[in-house]
Amino acid sequence: MRSKTRFNLPLPQVYTALRREREPSRPLLGSAAKGLFDLKGTLRVVMRKKSTKSGVDQYIAGVPEPARRTLKKVRAAIRAAAPREATETISYRIPTFKYKGSLVAFASFTNHCSFFPMSMAVMRKFKKDLKNYDSSKGTIRFPVDKPMSAALVKKLVKARVAQNEQRTRN
Repeated sequence: MRSKTRFNLPLPQVYTALRREREPSRPLLGSAAKGLFDLKGTLRVVMRKKSTKSGVDQYIAGVPEPARRTLKKVRAAIRAAAPREATETISYRIPTFKYKGSLVAFASFTNHCSFFPMSMAVMRKFKKDLKNYDSSKGTIRFPVDKPMSAALVKKLVKARVAQNEQRTRN
């Protein structure tokens, strides 16, 4: 999703409109653009302060208890098993770990939390271990107050790391 300004337009369109605003024959934004240019006619852009929290931290902070506690435990297990080079990001509006491509993701919903191994092969490999969890194509669901076992999360993450490394070698 692109950032929006107070003009309710995507930024590239705002910049185009503001450049045209300097041309009196083609005003687009009217008084809304007043004060955005300095005395030389150069566009002044005010940048928002960058948040000190990562997107994943913000996501977890926005989740109600007890799901927040559950997600923190799952995240800690993923961090323990993932390589140091793995990064955390928000992808498709959920926390995702990336290492040589997408690794795993996790999320909280109204009635459950989910773990996304992002590989049907890994899910098939650990089918016996997953029998106690509600799972479907690409998703492992568990109660908001009872996280997946850390050992299982670590097994799944290590299998995904091996899979991504194998894919990048070929």
